Amino acid sequence: MTWNIAVSLGSLALMLVLIYCGMHVAVVLGVLSFVGVWLIKSDVEIAANLIAQAASDAIASHIFGVVPLFVLMGFLVAIADIGKDAFEVANQIFRRVRGGLGMATVAANAVFAAITGISIASAAVFTRVAVPQMLRFGYTPSFAVGVVAGSSVLGMLIPPSLLMILYGFLAGQSVGAMFTAGIVPGLLLALAYCIGILIMAHLVPSYVGGSAGAAEDDGPLMGAWEMLAKLGPATLLIVVCLGGIYAGAFTATEAGAVGALLSLVTALVRRRMDRAKFWQVLVETGHVTVSVSFLIICANVYTRMLAMSGTPQFLVETMAGAGLGVYGFIGIYVFIVLLLGTIIDSSSIMLICLPLMLPIAETFQLNLVWFGVVTVVAVEIGLLTPPFGLSVYVIKSTLNDPRVGLGDIFRGTTPFTVIMFAVLLLLIAFPRLSLVLL
Repeated sequence: MTWNIAVSLGSLALMLVLIYCGMHVAVVLGVLSFVGVWLIKSDVEIAANLIAQAASDAIASHIFGVVPLFVLMGFLVAIADIGKDAFEVANQIFRRVRGGLGMATVAANAVFAAITGISIASAAVFTRVAVPQMLRFGYTPSFAVGVVAGSSVLGMLIPPSLLMILYGFLAGQSVGAMFTAGIVPGLLLALAYCIGILIMAHLVPSYVGGSAGAAEDDGPLMGAWEMLAKLGPATLLIVVCLGGIYAGAFTATEAGAVGALLSLVTALVRRRMDRAKFWQVLVETGHVTVSVSFLIICANVYTRMLAMSGTPQFLVETMAGAGLGVYGFIGIYVFIVLLLGTIIDSSSIMLICLPLMLPIAETFQLNLVWFGVVTVVAVEIGLLTPPFGLSVYVIKSTLNDPRVGLGDIFRGTTPFTVIMFAVLLLLIAFPRLSLVLL
């Protein structure tokens, strides 16, 4: 092992230690990459110039505008109560089915995911909308919060998805292609959740709670026109934004701008938006955008440091010599991602792993769009696993109910984590599920 590779692998080990100790991921990436380049080149000026160049190159393209625009769109959709409307319609459809409110939550989350792309937003919205309803009709607290946490991950799989956008930047893949590839896996996961809820409701009713028709007396039945009216804004956003991308009418960045405008108009028409809320949305959008930008810049420096050290080539040769094969590599990769998911957030996992793993995936001639779908699903499992489980903490803080502890939420997410892992294995075994629409 050469000095350069020893520096690179040493920085990776130290990175995990510092992150586990609570240091911000972007700061760790930036500092260790700077020190790594300094040690490799024995010149502090080269390391400083590399950071300056990365700060400019990483996010200079207008394509990066897709991030703040879709984030803004997601926050505006949440303000406009579109998620609540989707839940009410889904509740009408599943109200006579055992476990129906849980299935309604999954269906509404799938609709909400198709116009937001942020799992945390889904978790926050449906904690307020769905959990009180499920508790009201006798569903157990663990199941109620578990189904919200489990279905919230659909926000990062069904397009538009912030993680898909991030992967597209890191892997040099079309954002539109990534969006298209996420449709079938996203719907497959939603269907698997619904089937899982139905099975649990019949085989383990004590875990689910509720009963068939538990919500039948919750107000009058909606007519077809009323349901269409409630789903109208969501349908319009999906058709205009995603349909426009797939039809080639505009780019992903332009779709984000159109979606943000339509979401703002919807919120204003429904009288859900005032000056204070609009300012809050803008501030939150800025926070998310700056956080993502800082991560991408530091990850860019990290990638260049790895390239200088020759570590990707070293790992390619090592894996080729070990004779692991494609599935051996995928197995190791998924294991690493799931392990990291217990301590750090989704974006950080991708920024740490992909610079090392993409060269190996290319050596095995894997389809990088399919590899991206597998990556996103594996990364999203980390939102549900302890001790980090970001969605779990969002639900806990949003619900603010002393009767429901973190342990209850983690126990509630366990069946959905298992279902998600099963879908991940299915996507690995049958790549065509991700590529069928391309």
